[in-house]
Amino acid sequence: MNPLERLTAGMTAEKLVTVTSEMTVGHVVPGMPAVYGTPMMILHMEMAAGSAVQPFLPTGHVSVGMMVNIRHLAATPVGRTVRAIARVVAVEARSVLFEVEAWDGDRKIGDGSHRRGVVDVAEFERRFGVTKPAAEMA
Repeated sequence: MNPLERLTAGMTAEKLVTVTSEMTVGHVVPGMPAVYGTPMMILHMEMAAGSAVQPFLPTGHVSVGMMVNIRHLAATPVGRTVRAIARVVAVEARSVLFEVEAWDGDRKIGDGSHRRGVVDVAEFERRFGVTKPAAEMA
């Protein structure tokens, strides 16, 4: 079975977040402004993309980020709500391409593209020698 067979162009999902001080560039880089950081915006775009396809993947499979090409267009202060949106634009042999955007109200603050690959978690963990903590194995 092809783990991508149930995925189609047009699938979408959103991730809503309220910007906290921990999400700002100033939180991790002293002297920088306390505004929504680009890495956090990318994370939220990736989370939206993963959510768009996860319900349609076979049991034991997840999507993982492979590529991001993002523009951060405007600053967003602490307390504002950001809406990250991901839409599948192409399903290829081994990956899924998304168009992603982030919005602060009616103002677009970021856009670009994101590619995710689909992996079998057990096979992936075996391949890279990943082991679960004892508490998770009980």
